[in-house]
Amino acid sequence: MATKQLKKEKPTFNIIWQKYGTFGILIILLAALAIARPQHFFSTSTVTQILAQSSVNILIAMGEFFAILIAGIDLSVGSVVALTGMITAQLMVAGVNPILAVLLGVLLGAFLGFINGLLINVTGLHPFIITLGTQAIFRGVTLIISDSSAVFGFPASFTKVISTNIFGIIPIVALIAIVVALILSFLTRKTKLGRNIYALGGNKDSAWYSGINVNLHTLIVFIISGICAGIAGVVLLGRVGSAEPAAATGFETYAIAASIIGGTSFFGGKGKIFGVVMGGLIIGVINFGMNILSLSSTLQQVVMGALIIGSVALDRFVARKK
Repeated sequence: MATKQLKKEKPTFNIIWQKYGTFGILIILLAALAIARPQHFFSTSTVTQILAQSSVNILIAMGEFFAILIAGIDLSVGSVVALTGMITAQLMVAGVNPILAVLLGVLLGAFLGFINGLLINVTGLHPFIITLGTQAIFRGVTLIISDSSAVFGFPASFTKVISTNIFGIIPIVALIAIVVALILSFLTRKTKLGRNIYALGGNKDSAWYSGINVNLHTLIVFIISGICAGIAGVVLLGRVGSAEPAAATGFETYAIAASIIGGTSFFGGKGKIFGVVMGGLIIGVINFGMNILSLSSTLQQVVMGALIIGSVALDRFVARKK
C-alpha cells in the first residue's frame, strides 16, 4: 500500500523544474514578446534572427557546459572565439583555401583548450584562475597579431555560405549548432567518456578511486570547450564579415548564463546538452526582445548578471530540497 501511495504522489517542484523549467521559461519569454511587439514577433524573419543570434552563444555555451560539468569554468571562451576568428580571417586573406582556413581555425581552438587543460593539470590551480589568465593572454595575442585593427577582404563565398538560410528560414549557422549539439549529446549519453565526465563532476575523489584518469578527462573537457569556441569563432566571422580584435568580448557571461539557465549545476555532475541549447535560445530571445524594445545594451548586461545569480540560487534551492 505504501508503495502505491508513493507512486500516486504529485511530482515535487525540483522534479518539475528539472524536466520542464527551461522550456517553460522560453515559452513565457516568447509569449511576452508576442504580446509586447506582435508586429515583430509574427514573422519568419524573427525566427531567422533569433536562431542566427543564438547560434554563436549556443556553440560557446556547449563548450562551457563541459567545463562546468566537472565543477570548473572556462572564462577564456570569448578570447578563444576572437583569436580563432582572427587567425582564420588572416589565413583566408593570405590566400589559403577557406575550407582549410576554417579547419585550421577550429584546430587552433582545440589547441588553446589543450593549453588551458594542461595548465590546470600541471599547476593544480582551479580552472577559474587559469582561464582568467589565459583570457587576457589570448585576447592580447589577438590584438598583437592584428595590430588592433579589423581584418576583412576574405572571399565573399565564405560569408555567403555562413549567411545562407535553408528554405529561407533556418540559418545554416543554426544547423551547424544543431549538428554539434547532436554529437555532444551522443558523447555525454552513450559513451564511456561521457559517463566518466559526469562522475568526475559528481565527486572528483570518488572518480579517481574508481580508476578514472582525472587529468586526462580534464584535458579532454577543455579541448572540447576550445573546439566549440573555435567553431563559434568561424561562425561569428562569417556572420559579421570581418574579424574584430574585440570580438566576443563578454561572451563568456552569455555562455555561463546559457549553461546554468539550461539546468547545468554550477557545482558539477548534472546537466544536459538539450538544456544548454534551450538556455542559449533563451539568451537569444532576451537579446532580440530587448533590441526591438529599444532597450540599451548596457541594460542587457544587467539582465544577464541577474539571470546568472537567479539561476545559480535556484539550482542551490532545488539541490537542498532534493
